Amino acid sequence: MSSTNLLPHLDPAPGSRPVLDAKSGGDPVSWAAEHQDPLRALVQEHGSVLVRGLGLADPTTAEAVFRRLADALMPDREPFAPRRRYADGVYSSTKWPPNQQMCMHHEISYGLEFPGLLLFACLEAPGSGGATALADASAVLRDLPRDLVSRFEREGWLLTRSYNEEIGASVAEAFGTDDRAAVERYCRRHAIEFAWQEDGSLRTRQRRGAVLRHPDSGLPCWFNQIAFLSEWTMEPEVREYLVDMYGADGLPFNTRFGDGDPIDADVVRAINEVYEAHTVREPWRDGDLLLVDNIRTAHSREPFEGPREVLAALGDPVLRTDCEVSGV
Repeated sequence: MSSTNLLPHLDPAPGSRPVLDAKSGGDPVSWAAEHQDPLRALVQEHGSVLVRGLGLADPTTAEAVFRRLADALMPDREPFAPRRRYADGVYSSTKWPPNQQMCMHHEISYGLEFPGLLLFACLEAPGSGGATALADASAVLRDLPRDLVSRFEREGWLLTRSYNEEIGASVAEAFGTDDRAAVERYCRRHAIEFAWQEDGSLRTRQRRGAVLRHPDSGLPCWFNQIAFLSEWTMEPEVREYLVDMYGADGLPFNTRFGDGDPIDADVVRAINEVYEAHTVREPWRDGDLLLVDNIRTAHSREPFEGPREVLAALGDPVLRTDCEVSGV
């Protein structure tokens, strides 16, 4: 029997993902505990599943549901923007201007350890927009220019970051401490090059693989944040201001080819065009739950108007292997 027969559901249309009717009877935590296995099977089959009608209305209930569905939750380390922490492993959405698109990405794809499962709970849907859109990372890999993929498969990609107290995540927000010795130990353990600047800011470089085979299915997936964390996804006036203020090497984040060569705007545009061709979206409703396979499926956040409260949890940590770190 297919996993989709185990729960009340709406059949996904071609190119979309399954949407389930929870019918939780006012007890979302018990419902989640009872349906953990079929929900996880749906995520494995489709890359994500949206659960509608669960009635998630507060952080405490959302956390309890997250913990019933994930094997483990992990802390958010090395974030590119601040989050509010509700509990161990449970956070607000990343702080990002509501009128700006948050491009497709995989959570913490630059880390040695990253979540295999993402869990989102919509406590309050926005008045308009604000969908957490999704894209199949295996289909994206298939449709990207072959020569571009081959280079990234050979070299991996390089993430450069600059941490200060003025823009983006601070050292303390990214590493959980502002103690220099502790930050340096973290960087060494996680294969991150680092250099403290005279003004007290920190610059880092980390090289990672751009393509990852799914640990369960073996499916190769485009797994990185090459486009999202590129200087070319910034608003032009913002980029110009930051370069004027901090210099080209002092941007809060930027990406390069694995050998250190710059990535031009055309490459970023090509990646984002393929993402857009594979994007599916479903507007949030109050109380929704979304489960996402973080390797198989990229996600984004679309611009919105009005209040929006979506909690996130990072579940089921995955540890990279040496070959994935080197990108070869």
